[in-house]
Amino acid sequence: MKLDSLETLLVEELRDLYNAERQILKALPKMAKAASSTNLQKGFQEHLQQTQTQVERLDKIFTDLGKSPKGKKCEAMEGLLKEGAELLEADAEPPVLDAALIAAAQRVEHYEIAGYGCARTYAKLLGHGEATKLLQQTLDEEKRTDEKLTELAVGSINTEAVDPEANPGKPSSQRRARG
Repeated sequence: MKLDSLETLLVEELRDLYNAERQILKALPKMAKAASSTNLQKGFQEHLQQTQTQVERLDKIFTDLGKSPKGKKCEAMEGLLKEGAELLEADAEPPVLDAALIAAAQRVEHYEIAGYGCARTYAKLLGHGEATKLLQQTLDEEKRTDEKLTELAVGSINTEAVDPEANPGKPSSQRRARG
C-alpha cells in the first residue's frame, strides 16, 4: 500500500473502520447474551442497532467518494474482539464478567473514537463536508457509548463485582454457563 496523499490515507482509515464495524456487528450479540446485567444487555443491543447505522453511514461515504469499502482487515479490532471472546469462556461470577465485558467494550470504543476522530479530521481538511458531518455523528455516538459504559461500571456493576456474594438474586454458586 502506498500512502501518497491524505486522500489515500482517509480511504485506508475508512476501510479499517468499515471492517472494524462489521466485526463488531458479529460480536455484540454474543456480548449481550453473556451479560447478566439487564442494563448492560440493553446497552449492547442498542449499540448493535447504532453500529448498523454507522456501517450505513460509511457505505454512503464510500459511495460519495467513489471508492469501495472492501480491501482492508482491521487486525487491531480482531485482536480486541478476540480478547473479549476469551472472557465469554471464563468461569466467572456474573457481576465480575459484566465488569470485564465493560472493560473490553471500552477498549473497542476507544479504538473507534481514535479512528473516527482521525478520519473526520482528514475529511474536513480535504473538503469532504458530508463525510465530515457523518463521521462526526458517529464519533459523537461512540463517545456517548463510552460514557454510558462508564456510568454502568461506576454506578453499579463494578461495585457488585467487588463482592459478588452480596449481590442479591445472583448467588455466587451460580456460574456463567459456557457457550
